Amino acid sequence: MQGLQQVNVFFGPNGSGKTSVLESIHLLGMARSFRGNSVKSLITHSAPSCTVYGLATSATTERPQGAAIPIGVQRNRSGEAQIKIGGHAVRTVAELASQLPLQVITADSFGLLTGPPGGRRQFLDWGVFHVEHQFFAQWQRFQRCIKQRNSLLRRGKISHQEIAVWTRDLAQTGETINEYRKNYFEILSPRFKEIMARLAPSLDNLELRYQQGWDRQLSYALALEHGYNADLEQGYTHCGPQRADVRVLSGGHLASETLSRGQQKLVVCGLKLAQGQLLAQQGGRVNCTYLIDDLPSELDHEHSSLVCELLASMDAQVFVTCIAQEEIRSVWPKTSELTLFHVEQGSVQRCAAK
Repeated sequence: MQGLQQVNVFFGPNGSGKTSVLESIHLLGMARSFRGNSVKSLITHSAPSCTVYGLATSATTERPQGAAIPIGVQRNRSGEAQIKIGGHAVRTVAELASQLPLQVITADSFGLLTGPPGGRRQFLDWGVFHVEHQFFAQWQRFQRCIKQRNSLLRRGKISHQEIAVWTRDLAQTGETINEYRKNYFEILSPRFKEIMARLAPSLDNLELRYQQGWDRQLSYALALEHGYNADLEQGYTHCGPQRADVRVLSGGHLASETLSRGQQKLVVCGLKLAQGQLLAQQGGRVNCTYLIDDLPSELDHEHSSLVCELLASMDAQVFVTCIAQEEIRSVWPKTSELTLFHVEQGSVQRCAAK
């Protein structure tokens, strides 16, 4: 796609293919769709695979001047992925994600408030991953340990000594992951409140609350020891970082139960913008890239303008969709230039500058 600039607006009727543009960028940064784990919806009906290419120019420690680096991702119908960065094949999506940090705001993003804890853990871990470079290795180690421990627990008749080695390693890595998460949460929470004070001053009773996944009064090793009999009886590890959660409260109650849809979208935007700001300041990168599907939905003109003002102030690259171009033109700060693309029946055409 030619002519992409800092703020890119894709407009057109429903079903024209606007969201597919955002999905292709997400595929380039995460090797999957943001609408689910299956890649079949991204592949043309008669094609065996789909391929996306792009240039990432965000400055990193390795590329302090922001030199462009080519990225390519291919996914086939069986789910296999081939990823190349700078012409070299890489094995993990983590390497890809570190090159092109993405923040996504779609209708599914309401799941941050209304969905199960897994989505909120992913949200928290996205931030930790980009600012704490040892996190991913510890997370992988934790996954191996809990898989082995749960496998032993399901066997039933095992000695305490047999499972002790995995319990010890699980406790160590679990404590490390929890410490990384707590440290990040301590800078995320006040930043979120600062942003919400700009987006929705009336929501002055919002609070983020981190739950680590076991009794805060206990070390993880002691919590595992206390829960051993229950773990053995039911065949899996009950407590730990895999049960962590980030609750969003309004006046002491769950925001998902007390706020309107419009207010919930503002909270989601606040969470995503807070992470983007922290990435720029803590992660050694210029900025992440924002993919925003149907920004005007659920928001009135005033609050759409406030979200756009914050996005513009972050100097981030933005890809946003809407039905009519005026929906974004009317709320985006006049000091920032928009690049418009008309989308119809899967065809993308850049509009002439006005």
